Order: sequence, then C-alpha cells, then structure tokens
Amino acid sequence: MKHPKTYHSTEIQTENETIFIHGPLSSEELSTYDFHEGLDAFRPPKKQFEAIQQIAEFEEGRINVASVNQQIVGYVTFLYPDPLERWSTFQMEDLLELGAIEVAPDYRGHKVGSTLLNMSMMDEAMENYIIITTEYYWHWDLKGTGLNVWQYREIMQKMMAAGGLEPYATDDPEIVSHPANCLLARIGKNVPQESIDKFHELRFLGRKRNRY
Repeated sequence: MKHPKTYHSTEIQTENETIFIHGPLSSEELSTYDFHEGLDAFRPPKKQFEAIQQIAEFEEGRINVASVNQQIVGYVTFLYPDPLERWSTFQMEDLLELGAIEVAPDYRGHKVGSTLLNMSMMDEAMENYIIITTEYYWHWDLKGTGLNVWQYREIMQKMMAAGGLEPYATDDPEIVSHPANCLLARIGKNVPQESIDKFHELRFLGRKRNRY
C-alpha cells in the first residue's frame, strides 16, 4: 500500500506570537528544528525528539508539528501499531495509530492540540485509513493541569473530536482496567467494508478467543 503525504499548514495567532501548525515533516526537516524542553510526557525531550524523527522515516509514518521560531512546541504522530499490540493482529495496511500527541505547557490553552488534529485530517490520503488512539489515564498530565481523570478525559475527547475521532467500545484488557481509559477512532470515507469489519473484530478480540 502506498502512503502519499501531502503537506498542509495553518496558523494560530496569539497575543505575542504566531504558532505554525504544519506537516507531515520528514526526518531531515525535523532535524532543522529545536525541541521544546516541556515536551517530556513520554520520555526525556531529547529521546522523544529522536523517536519522532525515527517515526518520520517509516513509509507510513507521519509527524505533524506546531512550531514557533524554528522550535517544535507540539506534535502528533501517526504510524502502524506496535507489532506486540492487539491492533496489529491482522497487520492491516489501512489502520494507523495516533501514537502520541503532546503540547508544551507554555503553549496550552490556544487549541494547539485540536488544530494539529484538524490539520492532520486535511490530507485526503487520511480518508484511506482507520485512525485509532488508545488513551490511558496514567499518560495524562493530571498534576500539571490540576484536573481529575474525568475532567482531563472530557477535554481530551473534545480535542480528539476535532480530528474526527470518536469513542468505541472494546474489551482490550488495558483499556477496561480503568473506566477513564478509552479507545477512539476515525474511519476514513474510503476504507473498505472488509477493513471496517476487521476493526470491529479487533475491538472485541477477547470475545473471539473465549469461544475456543
């Protein structure tokens, strides 16, 4: 399956500066940027910057960023699910995972995350994919935001909705381990019914396994 990537961009104007939302960027293009020190939700900033550059090298990998003065202050990643996860069971070429989305604390409150997601879906090629994301409360910045898990989940779901992702039920053990965890997905308009059926089967893989 070919993975065409069409560059798109938009801007957010704040009182003090312009936040440039754009992508997908190649690994080479990413290397010309600095990486904000506040982007540390998943691993130390330097390591995370290396990780997103590696994702950008994947044929299917997409990295869209928010930048200010040649510094990345937010990003979203799209790639195939980890081979060890249930979502890769059928090795679907038209299923991508929104692996991570993060905005530096200094730039929150300007709808950077929702704009990143909305801009990501401007690429017509995204209509060829089922996009999923698995949200776990232990990844959320509850301490930094002062929100409880339900408040954070509500904000997160509103942000994901900007990219057309909506909640789907699943029996995935990690997701059902806490009621705040959730699976969200966006089914592109060009996705064939066969792939949609496989996705629904993946959502309840435990039910299938328990038959045997």
